[in-house]
Amino acid sequence: MTYAPATEADRAAMLERVGAKSVEELFADLPAAARFPELDLPPPLSELEAMQEIEAMAGRNACASTSAWFLGAGAYYHFIPAVVPAIASRGEFLTAYTPYQPEVSQGTLQAIYEYQSMAAALLGVEVVNASHYDGATALAEAVLMARSAAGPAGTGVARDRLVLSADLHPEYKDVIRTYLTAFPVRVDEVAGPPEAVALAADASTFCVAVPYPGFSGALGDIESAARSAHGAGALLAVQADPMMCGLLKSPGELGADIVAAEGQCLGNPMSFGGPFLGMLGTSERLVRRLPGRLAGEARDERGRRGFVLTLTAREQHIRREKAVSNICSNQGLAMLRSCVYLAAMGPAGLKEAARLCWDKAHYAASRIASLPGFAVAPGEFFKEFTVLTPVSAEGLARKLSRRGVVPGLPLSRYYPERDHELLVCVTEMCTRVQIDLLAESLEEAAR
Repeated sequence: MTYAPATEADRAAMLERVGAKSVEELFADLPAAARFPELDLPPPLSELEAMQEIEAMAGRNACASTSAWFLGAGAYYHFIPAVVPAIASRGEFLTAYTPYQPEVSQGTLQAIYEYQSMAAALLGVEVVNASHYDGATALAEAVLMARSAAGPAGTGVARDRLVLSADLHPEYKDVIRTYLTAFPVRVDEVAGPPEAVALAADASTFCVAVPYPGFSGALGDIESAARSAHGAGALLAVQADPMMCGLLKSPGELGADIVAAEGQCLGNPMSFGGPFLGMLGTSERLVRRLPGRLAGEARDERGRRGFVLTLTAREQHIRREKAVSNICSNQGLAMLRSCVYLAAMGPAGLKEAARLCWDKAHYAASRIASLPGFAVAPGEFFKEFTVLTPVSAEGLARKLSRRGVVPGLPLSRYYPERDHELLVCVTEMCTRVQIDLLAESLEEAAR
């Protein structure tokens, strides 16, 4: 984003408007010690010199578009059609805020409505909100939803237990535990595929939270997990990959009660980790427990179509302690980008992108599995898979980075004991040449 500094005349005009004679007078109310601290900055640069220095620093970053990029683990390198930034950067959308006044916010409200409609169809649920900060907070809110919806246990025991899959993203699990510190909830982390995790549900369980696919990349049986969770009287919350839902059955179709997802892959760049997009959807039965904004279609007295914020009494328009959640301003622009992306791609385009992810990932897995000393963890996967390495995965990653290859995530980052495991991600952006380069580089670095 470019920056044009204010001129001396601009500063004088602003000071005159606020009734101050100088910058010193403007900040006179601040403690003297904190007013104008010594910053020990280098000498000033011209605009040309500053741009050259910034560009030189940026050039040292590893960029997905100029590297053989196989890193995923929550942030994904996917194709973004040019129409997405072109529409999302229009001033009407770029500067829009929460549409409290529907009569002057029809464009924003319609964009929210269209996003909700497409996202609900993609995730297989009846309603999706707009939106949350990221996938982690969306899943944490899903757990809180399940807790508020839980009825009394059949045995009379309070439902105060959450069954959490060990194969959820470690950072997502941390966010959930942080959210739950304010509640008397027991969290039991269970290893295994979703169908095995759900078997741990009992009469005290209010929710079973599982991934689809897991952090390891493995796909499990969500339908079976839903039956087990429901059999124990608990709700099933699923953290999904929305890109995968363009190819495989959605969590909603498979019986999930609440679906959370990270929408970054739908038209949002990785951007060093944000802003991202938390997607959260559920059934009409649970809609009043769903936090976040909901746009609805309405008709005026002449029968003309319009859009409004609906069911707002769940949210910030009531007393804080009565609100479902105090999430108000959120990643609306990231939501808009996903709306444009889904509309531009359509069902056929989304399916094609997902199919490319599947095919290229499986080609990469077969190439790596054929290398001496390497193996791919068994089981079905979509675009991520775990590689068992003959030497330290972190050491391999360091060596390959010197060749412009980002081979994936060494799992020792989160699990020190898993030093010989590498999480590899392959999307539609990876070429056959890059995949072959990855395999050749791994073989060479492991010698």
